[in-house]
Amino acid sequence: MRTDRLKIIILLCSLALVLPFLCLTAEGKDFTVVIDPGHGGHDPGAIGRRGKEKNINLNVALKVGRLIQNNCKDVKVIFTRRSDVFIPLDRRAQIANNAKADLFISIHTNSVARGRNVRGTETYTLGLHRTEENLEVAKKENSVILIEDNYQQRYAGFNPNSSESYIIFEFLQDKNMEKSVKLATLIQKQFKTSARRIDKGVHQAGFLVLRETSMPGVLVELGYISTPDEEQYLLSDTGSEALANSIYKAFLNYKREHDAPIDRSKVQQPEVPEPEESVAETPTDEPDSAPEPVRSNRKPGTPNIKTNKSNPEVVHKPIFKIQILASDRVLPKNSRQLKGLSPVSYYKEKGLYKYTYGESTDYNKVLRMKREVTAKFKDAFIIAFKNGEKMNVNEAIKEFKKNR
Repeated sequence: MRTDRLKIIILLCSLALVLPFLCLTAEGKDFTVVIDPGHGGHDPGAIGRRGKEKNINLNVALKVGRLIQNNCKDVKVIFTRRSDVFIPLDRRAQIANNAKADLFISIHTNSVARGRNVRGTETYTLGLHRTEENLEVAKKENSVILIEDNYQQRYAGFNPNSSESYIIFEFLQDKNMEKSVKLATLIQKQFKTSARRIDKGVHQAGFLVLRETSMPGVLVELGYISTPDEEQYLLSDTGSEALANSIYKAFLNYKREHDAPIDRSKVQQPEVPEPEESVAETPTDEPDSAPEPVRSNRKPGTPNIKTNKSNPEVVHKPIFKIQILASDRVLPKNSRQLKGLSPVSYYKEKGLYKYTYGESTDYNKVLRMKREVTAKFKDAFIIAFKNGEKMNVNEAIKEFKKNR
């Protein structure tokens, strides 16, 4: 009898010690997902023969949200819209950021010009487009800002229809890229295996709504409303339920792998460049003209830097350049993309050829060059290298100020 009582006491003491930790674990699993039905209100999105993108997006989004709410009690679901209303792109991102969401899923429907029949689903993460097709998808989805009030001020002069505007995505160090790609991959897998849709893969492109969010996120293209049989599927209950169920299953798989509590105080903040202001001038022997482009047999990925052999100390100082554009191939010298600017140089990074104009260890000179270059390349920006390696431009400016 005493033995049984002793066992009960030990069990109760053990539970008293363990229960607080179980509660902490439960609290740590609280998860917020923001579901964003693209377009809405006076912005119909793509239009098919029978339906509109805005309605398809909302239908699938609400179904995804209900599946999560009914089956995941530890998950908070927030919609950027629940009805046929217009929400600006930056406001959609603001909703997610204010909620401190753990995940952002933007739902859209694709289309192509009449006369073409394209089928399949694809999921995008934030990044630089690798093909013209991906760029066109981004242009189409970003063009909604043109019907917003004061869009030029709200989006810092971004022109969704200009290829040059998308240069802002080239150096974007997205801390959430790995998780975003993981979710996108899981979604595409479910579209293929559960919904039996054609898998068009996971891609990157410059979507403003993803750029403004501070958590892992994807933009889903459910199918092509411009293709009659796909439109019929997208408008049907069977189709919308299968697509919603696929996104839900992918969400479950993602959450299972990333269910650890997030310490937001340790989340790395994206680099914010300092304002481009002149530094007090000091005499220098360097010419104002831009140097001749350099082509060398350097290792792939090594930035193309011209050094001053007559002055070995120059190579140890930051070298400033103006990046004007990027290409997936080497451009001919007379390429129209260069807009007559000469001489130019390029370096290769992450499979892209990034073109620069001008170079100097004097930041002020490069800044003056940039002011002239922006007449042709309004999205041009200053970058910095040191000893053949790209460096943080803010650190380079600080070093320039210190050494002048």
